[in-house]
Amino acid sequence: MSEKPKFYLTTPIYYPSDKLHIGHAYCTVATDTIARYKRLLGCDVMFLTGTDEHGQKIEDKAKEAGVTPKEFVDNIVEGPRGVKDLWKLMNISNDRFIRTTDDYHISAIQKIFKQMYDKGDIYKGVYKGKYCKPCESFWTESQLKDGCCPDCGRPVQDAEEEAYFFRLSKYAGRIQDLLENTDFLEPRSRVNEMVNNFIKPGLEDLCVSRTSFTWGIPVDFDPGHVVYVWIDALSNYITALGYDNDRYHDFEKYWPADVHIVGKEIVRFHSIIWPAMLMSLDLPLPKKVYGHGWLLLDGGKMSKSKGNVVDPYILAEKFGVDALRFFLMRTFPFGSDGNFSNELLIQTINTDLANDLGNLVSRTTAMVGKYFGGALPAGCGAAEDEKKLAASCAAPECVAVISASDGPEKFDGELIALAGALRNKYQEDMDAFAPHKALEEVFAVIQRANKYIDENAPWALAKDMQANGPRLAHVMYNLLEATRICGILLTPFMPESMDKLFVQIGAGADCRTWESAGVWGSLSDTAAVTKGENLFPRVDLDKALAQLEAAEEAARKAALPAVEVEPQLEETVDFDTFCKSDFRVVKVKDCVPVKKSNKLLRFTLDDGTGTDRQILSGIAMYYKPEELIGKTLVAIVNLPPRKMMGLESNGMLISAVHTEHGEEKLHLIMVDDAIPAGAKLC
Repeated sequence: MSEKPKFYLTTPIYYPSDKLHIGHAYCTVATDTIARYKRLLGCDVMFLTGTDEHGQKIEDKAKEAGVTPKEFVDNIVEGPRGVKDLWKLMNISNDRFIRTTDDYHISAIQKIFKQMYDKGDIYKGVYKGKYCKPCESFWTESQLKDGCCPDCGRPVQDAEEEAYFFRLSKYAGRIQDLLENTDFLEPRSRVNEMVNNFIKPGLEDLCVSRTSFTWGIPVDFDPGHVVYVWIDALSNYITALGYDNDRYHDFEKYWPADVHIVGKEIVRFHSIIWPAMLMSLDLPLPKKVYGHGWLLLDGGKMSKSKGNVVDPYILAEKFGVDALRFFLMRTFPFGSDGNFSNELLIQTINTDLANDLGNLVSRTTAMVGKYFGGALPAGCGAAEDEKKLAASCAAPECVAVISASDGPEKFDGELIALAGALRNKYQEDMDAFAPHKALEEVFAVIQRANKYIDENAPWALAKDMQANGPRLAHVMYNLLEATRICGILLTPFMPESMDKLFVQIGAGADCRTWESAGVWGSLSDTAAVTKGENLFPRVDLDKALAQLEAAEEAARKAALPAVEVEPQLEETVDFDTFCKSDFRVVKVKDCVPVKKSNKLLRFTLDDGTGTDRQILSGIAMYYKPEELIGKTLVAIVNLPPRKMMGLESNGMLISAVHTEHGEEKLHLIMVDDAIPAGAKLC
């Protein structure tokens, strides 16, 4: 018995965002679909995903949350509605999950870094340039777009620090040859972008360590340096197989990877930096990198920072996981961007799943139950000439052959020819990373089967069962057989729903295989059908949109912190009394702690009079003094002077106070810096 062909595919390891959206699931659902397809073919599949957990961004967010970086990522990866929960929700069948905080990965990265250093491909220098903290990316001035990060569009910051560099420039020629003269990177449009934007202008050496933060893998031979996140993250594809560690032992079995499936925003790292690293390590390159497009919402990329996220939990609860998976793969060409909307999701469910597939299964099983008591009579299956017709149409060189008969059998031939050619067309599309095209082929057969019902009018045949019974049984068999073939090929997209479909049409395990998808007549002619639940109920568009809006609003409110505000005073103040309070805009010139006080900060303020004003405020537990210098605040300036800790305070800064989770929070009122000092509030 020959060994199964190996197939190793990966998604990128995800930054553990504290707000996951449907865009996060898109790439992983696509990769899962391909993994399931390869298993259906009989491949020995290794499907890897995971999380990228180091970097300055994580360190800063953990600090804001008042926890350690490890506690922060543990909660987002392992906690409720974390990354692993989302993958479970979306029925992701990954074989392995790596976290870059795993001990075996950390030790392997230190060895990889040292190996490249010993080879002379990593050297120490000083980094000076632009840095995008959200993307963990370094940029040159010429690569910025309108002065901002070309990937995410957010502002960059100046960075200067001692760092190690990888001699990326050394491999520029080999990388350009790889991109231009092989199929390493697809779609092909990505190649021109990489070569023209990054290689031809001059590929610069890459900063691969940082000293300005500590949350990363330490460079073990130079304390104070941590490994730059992309060296850390990219190497997961080999460390997860056991490279330079003893956790796993299948590197030789699965490497090189057959495909890295990534979003287009990180194609640069995977198609330039990653192959250069592997060249430095003298390791084989992956066979392919496929850079898919983005899901867009209102014309822009889904992003928590932009506030335009779509909650996959709400969508899955409302429409079902399989319907959501199907929509993502059916609606958007995989290599291009796609515009997401709830309306489009519902329309796709109604058109393809309810009207076409669901209607076919429901009508067919209902008629078999009504006319034959749930089981077709023996002998109603595929005739030899029909099997030959289907087989001839499955040949790669075949132009569809149909029956020459002018009778009702002509419709049989058209359906059988289309179904017979389906598996080969589907395989060609799936192997080309075009799942949307594969689904087009499947639904062409489903639509033809629905038409076949109307052409044969089973309800008319059933009026004379003695004369038309054999014909009616054969029509029903053809419908079940076409549904079976389509169900097999839809399994990678909607695994749970197709299991239910097979039960309803009476297809046993022996006729759910890839091999049987290419053989017309594999379904037993006495298969017993079951009129089960409606697989894909039709959705009321207006009602569903209103429910989604309400659910998303409720989720937004639930995510807000538990806030308590002071009750409003019942006692009124007359207008003349209110007008006696003089509210002025003030600029903070200096702010320092008051000695021997844990609460007081001493402010030196420009109040527009030309003479500095001193105000003391008990806010030291909420702000660091240096954070407030240069801020524009609001103060009451006509209060009588007051002595505190031996110092005179001339006025009061205005702030807002509330209680959050039992803890008092205070926020100074800050106004537009364009407002001049001394401006009166009215």
